[in-house]
Amino acid sequence: MERKAALDKPDPTHQVCDLLLEGATVITLDEDHRVIEGGSVAIAGERIVAVGPSAQLVGYRASATRKVDCSGKVVIPGLTDGHTHLFQTLGRGMGDGLSLVPWLRRFMFPYAKTISGEMAVAAARLGALQACLSGTTTVVDNHYGPADTATTLAVADAIEGLGVRGAVARGIFGDPNRGGEIMGVAPELFQWTNDEELAITKACIDERPAGSRVEVWPGPENIVYVTPDLIAASAQLAADAGVRWHMHCSESASEIDFFESIHAIRPVAWLTREGLLSSRTTLAHAIWLDDDEVQAIGENRSTVVHNPISNQYLASGVIRLGALQAAGANVALGTDGIAVTGQDLFEAMKAGTLLQRVHHLDPTATTVEQFFEIAAVGGAVMTGLNGGTVESGRLADLVVLDVNDVRHSPWNRPVASVVHCGRASDVNMTIVGGDVIVEDGKSILVDEQEVRAVAAEATKRLIHEADLSGLTRGWFFPTGS
Repeated sequence: MERKAALDKPDPTHQVCDLLLEGATVITLDEDHRVIEGGSVAIAGERIVAVGPSAQLVGYRASATRKVDCSGKVVIPGLTDGHTHLFQTLGRGMGDGLSLVPWLRRFMFPYAKTISGEMAVAAARLGALQACLSGTTTVVDNHYGPADTATTLAVADAIEGLGVRGAVARGIFGDPNRGGEIMGVAPELFQWTNDEELAITKACIDERPAGSRVEVWPGPENIVYVTPDLIAASAQLAADAGVRWHMHCSESASEIDFFESIHAIRPVAWLTREGLLSSRTTLAHAIWLDDDEVQAIGENRSTVVHNPISNQYLASGVIRLGALQAAGANVALGTDGIAVTGQDLFEAMKAGTLLQRVHHLDPTATTVEQFFEIAAVGGAVMTGLNGGTVESGRLADLVVLDVNDVRHSPWNRPVASVVHCGRASDVNMTIVGGDVIVEDGKSILVDEQEVRAVAAEATKRLIHEADLSGLTRGWFFPTGS
């Protein structure tokens, strides 16, 4: 993955900072892969100004507005959830045991066509709360229920209100089409024409342009059921606005068959032919790729967002991780939303590591370091942020983990312990742009109980209105179809 150079490296003789984290194990993920025991991190404004052994940063102590003793703790870069659906948070636990297309038809499409803007904002607040409590500092939220201008912007406000940065990839459906019929998409989701979809998305981008704490990106929802001209226009809108664009692509084998039956070409082969792959292109899943498609994604430095727990949950398949990275593709990590998995990227790192090993029957197929970088550096590359590592000049998006737990004892190898044994519950502090948003494992920006209560009430109404009570039974025997 191609890292951004750290910007505005500070003068090491000018030892002034606002926040000083002291005495930690610092996993930097820098190009030298430093793991600093007894290390400190100095932060001024929104950026890191110094990283190193605590003895070398004592000069910052006098100026620090706040000093935090991180003895027995670990400082890591903030993690990026490159593909999630916060509006789906109210569906936690429902739809289990269904493969992708039945899951969409019987659960998610009825859910998405019924949810109101008010419910979606309640869901987004709850999902963003869980994200920041889990050490996620950046989210890419593929939001499509509902996706009117007011709700899309309100969801972005909700994410920012929790202190998290990222993007709302506004879900675009457009004109009804053959792909939608084959996939069984609820007709109500095709509520705007292609031109209207582009106009709404542009209006949202104008309100939250490139560089906003939470941007808006075009999100043509799925390569199968969005028309080719609308996908191309969405990519052009992203380029004109200086943002990324995001789309589900090649998640299941059946989607390849559906697309070929309509267009007589494979999905990523079509993107390649139309010149739509670039560093702005971010594809969720991209599991079912042939060799030429892998090479095209790599040559164009596009991003594939790997969702390992979701892919196991829905039995969608296993990403061609080694081939994609060897070809030059950027790979980021995603949770795919609470309705499928959860918001815990520590679970996703471990699951991704082990999934590749059992798929290839080779314990050397992946390393914990590889997935740590995918979750942090890969996410920063995907979003274009100058973060993902703990080094001078980077954005101060950081997570402090409390590893004083039997799960981490004995403390032999920090990176392996964080990936294999880490949990969201280890998060003691989350820092975004130099601002502490989670402290002692609690949000300091919202009343957590109020967020949960509002979401619980919205859930009751949504289950009733969408007639989903059949998916809430105490014991369920799914048929898979």
